[in-house]
Amino acid sequence: MPLEPIPTAQIRKIAEGIDRPEDVVVARDGRVFAADHQCAVAQIHPDGTFTRMGPKGGAPNGINMDRQGRVVIANFGIYDREPGPLQRFDPKTGAHETLLAEVEGRSLTSSNYPMIDSAGNIWCANSTHAETWPKALDGRADGFIFVLRPDGSASIVADGLQFPNGMALSADERWLYCAQTTGANVLRFAILEGGRLGPGEQYGPVLGNLALPGQPAPATETLGYTDGIGFDGEGNLWVCLPAANKVVAITPDGDLQTVIHDPGGETVNHPTNVTWGGADLKDLYLGSIRANYVLKARSPVAGQAMVHQL
Repeated sequence: MPLEPIPTAQIRKIAEGIDRPEDVVVARDGRVFAADHQCAVAQIHPDGTFTRMGPKGGAPNGINMDRQGRVVIANFGIYDREPGPLQRFDPKTGAHETLLAEVEGRSLTSSNYPMIDSAGNIWCANSTHAETWPKALDGRADGFIFVLRPDGSASIVADGLQFPNGMALSADERWLYCAQTTGANVLRFAILEGGRLGPGEQYGPVLGNLALPGQPAPATETLGYTDGIGFDGEGNLWVCLPAANKVVAITPDGDLQTVIHDPGGETVNHPTNVTWGGADLKDLYLGSIRANYVLKARSPVAGQAMVHQL
């Protein structure tokens, strides 16, 4: 069934005044948390206000939740020229800890998005080792995916990627999907025993144009820089295209559908992640690296439940 587009008029702003809310995660009990540049994580209340929790440091980026209700944070420290470790914050106790600062001798500078599977593996992207993150938008392939296993071991499981960004798991956990921002595409990797990955392959079409040096600038609405991704319950992979102020979906048949598009960016301004919550998993939340608010709307289909929502 084709996805019904979500009109911009049906999307509302919440948590106004939040700083760089790149991602949102919704707990099993309905609590909503967002990344915030001024703290570890911000809790968004039902009335749309928010409370900052935990210490400030680096740039909390993609966030997720484990089955114990702790928020796992990919710190995109390169944004402030600081380290970019994988961290964890417990809203219940206030404990804030670094889980991993380097892997196989390579420091984490730009942890981007963490994904947790039912076995307790934390998969995460480190986008680049460039001096500053905008320099990495030249298409260099210096990013990697790493895994932190429940036994504490960690390793790089995919290397040589073009700014690996958001990630998602298939419902059966056979595949890990990762957006390549400067590849304008999504890759998928077969998940192997022992917390390892098979070779990457492109999933779906190239999602737009890139602004390349020496070439005419593409129309904004065609820009395909990919960011956060997430599956709905019908197997559609939603992909945020922040530079185009757009969210598209790759269907199970490989077709492409536009779900949200706000050409002027008055409301949907550089969307970076999609998250579902609510009793029916149809409350849709959008994060942003440019807006000082989070967006909320009703989704035409339910989201795929994540491990902490089961």
